[in-house]
Amino acid sequence: MNSQAIFPLRSECPPALCDCGRGALLDASPADLRILRLTRDEEKRLLQRLESLDSLADLRHMQRRMEQQLGLQLVIGTSPREVRTLRGITILVAERPGLCRKTRQAIPAAIKRSLEQRPEIAFALLDEDSLFARLPDHAGTIPASP
Repeated sequence: MNSQAIFPLRSECPPALCDCGRGALLDASPADLRILRLTRDEEKRLLQRLESLDSLADLRHMQRRMEQQLGLQLVIGTSPREVRTLRGITILVAERPGLCRKTRQAIPAAIKRSLEQRPEIAFALLDEDSLFARLPDHAGTIPASP
């Protein structure tokens, strides 16, 4: 068991309420323990940070940092059909040992709250796949296809 961690570990969840597999992760000999760095206090800070995103670049930066520091894989995508509301934007956190179910749900919820507060982030996210590339400009002309 890797009980001598250099960083503070997340406290254990109630066994009947969580399926995170923290114990199994700690028992595995060559295990990636980065996710256990996300203590309850750090999780609150992360959620506050995700709720205060100010641009798509900021969202992508946080996505990369969560992957680097915690090993979290965050997938953000749009519906293949039209997107009328934020429900058409899919935000998923991949399951992994040591990651609580509540945290997997709280991260996308915090990002969606940020998108509600700053709709320009949602528009930029939709435009990444050139959704708005063929919209008429202010003069009413449609740009030529590439």
